[in-house]
Amino acid sequence: MRTSIAALLTGLALVSTACTTTAPAAPETPETPDMAAPAAAPLRDGALPTQAGDSYYTSAAATVQARIDARGVTPAKNVILFIGDGMGISTITAARIHAGQKRGVDGESYTLAMDTLPHMALSKTYSHDFQVSDSAATATAMVTGAKVNSRTLGILKEASVGNCASVEGHGTDTLFELAERAGLATGFVSTARLTHATPASTFAETPSRDWEDDADLEGGDAGDCKDIARQFIEWPEGDGFEVAMAGGRSQFLTFDQADPEDAGKTGNRTDGRDLSAEWLAKSPAHTLVTDKAGFDAIDFASDAKVLGLFEGSHMEYELDRADDTAGEPSLAELTRAAITRLSRNEDGYVLMVEGGRIDHAHHGVNAARALEETDMFDQAVAAALEMTDNDDTLIIVTADHSHTMTISGYPARGNPILGKVNPGLGPDLKGLDGKPYTTLSYANGQTGCRLVDGEADCTREDLTDTDTTAKDFLQPALVPMGSETHGGDDVAIFATGPGSELVSGVMEQHEIFHVMGRASGLVAAE
Repeated sequence: MRTSIAALLTGLALVSTACTTTAPAAPETPETPDMAAPAAAPLRDGALPTQAGDSYYTSAAATVQARIDARGVTPAKNVILFIGDGMGISTITAARIHAGQKRGVDGESYTLAMDTLPHMALSKTYSHDFQVSDSAATATAMVTGAKVNSRTLGILKEASVGNCASVEGHGTDTLFELAERAGLATGFVSTARLTHATPASTFAETPSRDWEDDADLEGGDAGDCKDIARQFIEWPEGDGFEVAMAGGRSQFLTFDQADPEDAGKTGNRTDGRDLSAEWLAKSPAHTLVTDKAGFDAIDFASDAKVLGLFEGSHMEYELDRADDTAGEPSLAELTRAAITRLSRNEDGYVLMVEGGRIDHAHHGVNAARALEETDMFDQAVAAALEMTDNDDTLIIVTADHSHTMTISGYPARGNPILGKVNPGLGPDLKGLDGKPYTTLSYANGQTGCRLVDGEADCTREDLTDTDTTAKDFLQPALVPMGSETHGGDDVAIFATGPGSELVSGVMEQHEIFHVMGRASGLVAAE
């Protein structure tokens, strides 16, 4: 149904537009509740993880069990969890329009790959101690089934942030650890550092997400805690990850060890341990790649166990990858490679794919890069849908949290999503200050005020002659901040494949673990 906006505000003037409507469809007859569908026999004998007695865990387990009792659950051989870091619903909408417009088609009606998944829900993203959470607590919720304190990874709510001694007795078993114990293949790929919050949630237990290498442990209450990079190398589960590809070389190299790509740069480690060499020493099958050429040379249809560290820190933004002289694979290429490698295990696999830099671009109030990252993330989803069988692979696409970006201002259909608001009937619309404004803006961030001659100038910038579609343009913000913050609104969950029937309504974020665990048979009923 096509409708038009009744009025567009430009100052105090009202502009009316014609309206075409279609008669609403007759209401459907209310469905009667289905009889409880029998649950198919699980493919595996599940286990109860260490955290099974946690109150958040037991509550979510009971909720998912009630859905299973009512609907049944189809067994899944494989599980792929896609996490768009910071990919709130406004980001999905704007990225959909952006993706269509850049391909020369109607953006508003364009369909993303994630849009095609048949089951969906909303996810509550609060952590145990914060209304608006961080990526560490939210990722931990999704891979352990329990809400925890913000800034912590893999440890329950009873542990204290930044206090190593409090970790004892409050650890967890992630879905990836359960998978390794059951003989499945495991892996993750991310555009962020390997030791960053979301990818690290698959293996790390730490009271501080910032303890990425041993230099980060100096001072405070670090005690005997191991840094996150060391935990990756020393991860004891099964035969270890088959594939782990991201950024973050610096956390694996020593401070006097030259970076293989960036002249003049070295690693961060002060303990003298070259963790990249330790990875290679594990077996002849263990392989390390640091650039696109090395990535392209690997036969992912072999038994190679691949560690990819493509940048000293985070990987390049998608808009900037062409400027990287050494080159690095896209997230879609990483996803294809990971699925190819993990599919060699006849017992199945568990994979996480993170679009980590959606979040970073939002923190920088840089919508152009955030939307391009989201488009590439969606292309990775499309790759997975193409490569997997919907009869045996559960795919879940979601976000850890939102951001403060909004879409507003009555732009006309087809107006550039990164542009200034134009109703299509004349010049750009203007605020009461007589200046045009953009469709996308942030509630807070670096553009809330400008420094002029050393003084804060919080008057709104005149964007009349500014190309707001340029990749380096920073969207306007309301509250001045050193970095834009996360948003606390619910995020979307899209799902397809066996077990996706358990995704519906408004869900607690940690229920995602229970859906994946019960569908895969890796987690036992309580």
